[in-house]
Amino acid sequence: MTALGTTPATNKQAPPARNRVYRPKLRQLPVLATLALLIIMYVIGTANYRGFSDTQVVLNILVDNAFLLVVAAGMTFVILTGGIDLSVGAVVALTTTLAATLLDAGWPPAVVLPAMLLGGTLFGTGMGAVIHFFKIEPFIATLAGMFLARGLALLINRNSITITDGFWTSVAQQRIRFAPGVFISSSVVVALVVVLLGAYVLAYTRFGRTVYAIGGNADSALLMGLPVGRTRIGVYAVSGFCSALGGLLLSFYMLSGYSLHAQGLELDAIAAVVIGGVLLTGGSGYLFGTVLGVLVLGLIQTILTFQGTLSSWWTRIVVGALLFAFIVLQRLVTRRVR
Repeated sequence: MTALGTTPATNKQAPPARNRVYRPKLRQLPVLATLALLIIMYVIGTANYRGFSDTQVVLNILVDNAFLLVVAAGMTFVILTGGIDLSVGAVVALTTTLAATLLDAGWPPAVVLPAMLLGGTLFGTGMGAVIHFFKIEPFIATLAGMFLARGLALLINRNSITITDGFWTSVAQQRIRFAPGVFISSSVVVALVVVLLGAYVLAYTRFGRTVYAIGGNADSALLMGLPVGRTRIGVYAVSGFCSALGGLLLSFYMLSGYSLHAQGLELDAIAAVVIGGVLLTGGSGYLFGTVLGVLVLGLIQTILTFQGTLSSWWTRIVVGALLFAFIVLQRLVTRRVR
């Protein structure tokens, strides 16, 4: 019997807990699509070309594109705020030209290296300040920066300058070996460190959270008391630093400085970021996706090299088609999210 006013106990058992199935968020779909594309391309290459599955073939993608990965990492910060930086390729060329000129004049590498990084950072900071304080569209401001940097490079020297400095050549020839015939260059290590630091900053620091907030809605970020102006200038400083560092890595890779280096590199960096799933309007994306985007571009070039019968312009055609596809995918995702 049960006491008055009480309810009888029931012997019903709680339903068994269901196993949770991970379902990706809509904003993660572009990154997952890039990863799937990368895997499909690699499988196609392995199935059609002998030697394509060699470990060194994959590592060569990183070796050949380490400088692009660094530049694209800086571009990721800018695009996450809803901005754009068209000056990165020109800054890379200016860095290689100026570094080669100074080394040829007898300047020590211990002075040249920090001077180039400081110069690139100040250049990016200046563009960010112009964009913020004078309310100029990033496209226009960085376009002016592109012409300025490329013009300075041409003014310094129009000819290719060979780098013969002992430190530069030793770093360029240094290899980190994992097995006979399997290695990466020191530039790859630098690029991976930059990516890890950038990912940490975006995920775990106030600066990174503000970057995403500005890309989501700059006015709302300002009302929340976030340092919008300082952060907006900061992302262009990061991009300038990464561009200068990418220029140094390119000078190690080419062992030369040339004012016409890195033509179109800004478009490659933007393509890598967009294909990697970062929204052009800002506020959504991951640095890991940018890494995948760079690998996709490198894999396209590798497949064309193995094919041997196609023009290098096919790289641009394929990249253009992928850009269209990912922009449409981004548009669909943002509509569903809203």
